[in-house]
Amino acid sequence: MTEKRPDAPPHPRPETREERLKSALKANLARRKAQARARAAEDQGAADSAHETED
Repeated sequence: MTEKRPDAPPHPRPETREERLKSALKANLARRKAQARARAAEDQGAADSAHETED
């Protein structure tokens, strides 16, 4: 009754605190970069439309 099933995947080892922090930092940096790109595109679009209305 205590047979191991050969097809069962091994248990993943738990992440260390350092690995969790590294992962969170990477996700945060990616999110901030995406926000910065969106703001830059928004600013560029606003600047383009402002120049069109000046003519």
